[in-house]
Amino acid sequence: VQLQAFGGGLVQAGGSLRLSCATSGRPSRMYAMGWFRQASGKEREFVARIRMTAGDTYYADSVEGRFTISRDNAKNTVYLQMNSLNSEDTAVYYCVADSTGRTTGWRTRWLSYDYWGQGTEVTVSS
Repeated sequence: VQLQAFGGGLVQAGGSLRLSCATSGRPSRMYAMGWFRQASGKEREFVARIRMTAGDTYYADSVEGRFTISRDNAKNTVYLQMNSLNSEDTAVYYCVADSTGRTTGWRTRWLSYDYWGQGTEVTVSS
């Protein structure tokens, strides 16, 4: 499986961006997909997760109410709509996928996912 993330870029504080992540290859269906991010000099952190069939979502406190994760199962794609961006959101964003359901008990753990994308950079200027 390959994950390809798109949509990163430079945006002013208060602005919005939408990231996309498409999967290709097999297995074609994922149990859950999500996003992590890593800012320069900081540890990687969980951002959001969605279960692909049920559609339920889970967010980090730092993005709750500003970011929205959604999916299009027909396209095997997950999106991250990011609003009210601030400098703290500057990071490389990584798309992740769980094909087995292992994230059920470990939603925020990087290694609970079994596929990881290459990352897309988001820079928020103040």
